[in-house]
Amino acid sequence: MLTVIFTILLLCVFAKILGFAIRAAWGLSKIIVSVVLLPLVLIVLVIKGLMVIALPALVVIGLLALLGLHD
Repeated sequence: MLTVIFTILLLCVFAKILGFAIRAAWGLSKIIVSVVLLPLVLIVLVIKGLMVIALPALVVIGLLALLGLHD
């Protein structure tokens, strides 16, 4: 009986830790994309001569950041 209770509680703790790990990884990936990848993509677009794409993307992203509509 104690083994069953221990197993159930162990699975509950494992599920909580797994959920926390997934949330932490998702948050970390959002930070990496917004701080590293997005500016890098915009810089590459400007270097390659695609200012027509880079400037509107920068304006839209800037407005979303100013209005606080980002996730």
